[in-house]
Amino acid sequence: MEKNKKVVIAGAGELAMIAYEYFTYDSSYEVCGFAVEREYIESSELYDLPIVPFEEMQERFPPAEYEAFVAIPASQLNRLRTRLYHAVKDKGYRCATYISSRAFVWRNAKIGENCFIFENNTVQPFVEIGDNVILWSGNHIGHRSVIEDNCFISSHVVVSGYCRIGESCFLGVNSTLNDHVTIARDCIVASGSLVSKDLKEPERIYYGSPAKELAKKSSLSVKL
Repeated sequence: MEKNKKVVIAGAGELAMIAYEYFTYDSSYEVCGFAVEREYIESSELYDLPIVPFEEMQERFPPAEYEAFVAIPASQLNRLRTRLYHAVKDKGYRCATYISSRAFVWRNAKIGENCFIFENNTVQPFVEIGDNVILWSGNHIGHRSVIEDNCFISSHVVVSGYCRIGESCFLGVNSTLNDHVTIARDCIVASGSLVSKDLKEPERIYYGSPAKELAKKSSLSVKL
């Protein structure tokens, strides 16, 4: 595949290494380096490419010449990835989105910046996916559904038609949403849960089949 775009990856952990693999072997992007906040730098190189201080990345990789990708998982209920995404935008970068060549994404689906869509995802007609969203492998996103900014959808999640997932949510492995379901912002839906009605309270943890609220525990207290 022709490499006609350049990208610098913010992060140097496991997701950054995974992003390097996918960008390198299944995209038109050439990965040119990594950027990590200065206090967390443990090495000067990764894959023989430089790791530079995040605070100085625009000097080494000018935004006019490079795009950026923030490769941070669901840490702090997506707060860390979101903070760095906004910081990268403030530096003037356009953020790259990766869509696997082995994903099925219908022609009129709308997908934002800094998204990462792994293999075997199905994204049906009229779906809208916001900025800074990760879809791990093997999910079904049904027609007319909306995934708001900063969400993390793990693997083998079924989102049926006409659903809406609020900002910064985390959906666990094998969770299922019935048609016309809305989930409030900042919620965690536990692995294997069945969501059959709206989850209206934000910052909550929902589990089980049908999904119910885990009492007296905020989603923001969970270490993801």
